Amino acid sequence: MLWMAATGVLFTVLNAALKRVSHELDPWVAGWLRYSIGALVILPAMLGGGLKRLWPRAHRLQLLRGLFHAAGLVIWFAALPMVTLTELTAIGFSGPLFICLGAVLFLGERMSGARWTAVLLGFAGVILVVHPWEVGAVSVSRGTLLMLASAPVFAGSFLVAKALTRREASDVIVLWQHLWVSLLMLPFAIGGWSMPDPGQWGLLVLCGILGAGGHYCMTRAFRIADISSVQSVKFLELVWAALLGFALFGSVPAGWTVAGGAVILASTLWLARREARGT
Repeated sequence: MLWMAATGVLFTVLNAALKRVSHELDPWVAGWLRYSIGALVILPAMLGGGLKRLWPRAHRLQLLRGLFHAAGLVIWFAALPMVTLTELTAIGFSGPLFICLGAVLFLGERMSGARWTAVLLGFAGVILVVHPWEVGAVSVSRGTLLMLASAPVFAGSFLVAKALTRREASDVIVLWQHLWVSLLMLPFAIGGWSMPDPGQWGLLVLCGILGAGGHYCMTRAFRIADISSVQSVKFLELVWAALLGFALFGSVPAGWTVAGGAVILASTLWLARREARGT
């Protein structure tokens, strides 16, 4: 749970930095540089063990993970200009539901009633934060469908990552994810290429470090526990985002955000206690 919570903190800060740099650079370029720099961040720490240390055992699974993740990014970036922030938030948090279903169907994990309860309560907390009944009915647009399509594709990437933890070291998994995504996204980045300025390079390096660190923490979490048992922690990212907004911009969370965050935090802590007791 702690590894997954650290993942959420790192990804929340990453998304804030990436969102800023994406306003100034082509999103495809920013995404490609994030993964390319992430690979360069990981390499020096691994080279101490020799080149043999870098080579994966499960080549096909590594490629499959890269294909899933790159495809999810392509769909996600295509949908981004066509969806509102409300849609982006609500649809993005459907990911844990797809991951839990996939864990049962493909990994043979036992999805207990407590795990389903925690995930569904977490999703209910997200709905409270978004409170679409006040925003108004959201039409099902092409962008909505594309964003929804990206969720199970990303879920496939994370399920393959869980399978890889049975055969590969965590840093090897993260390195090859970054290498494959960088290679597969290169054609999209070439089309919109422009040279970042020094300030943008600084943000991109930060994104590379945060992204690599977040994926490493996530992989460590998958190695220690069932992937289905840590999905409720994903919803804590809303709490981290609210705290970051307050710390950086003095933005006081609204009542719905506080209520939803409380539900998310309570469900996560409740499941953590249940898992620790083995019930």
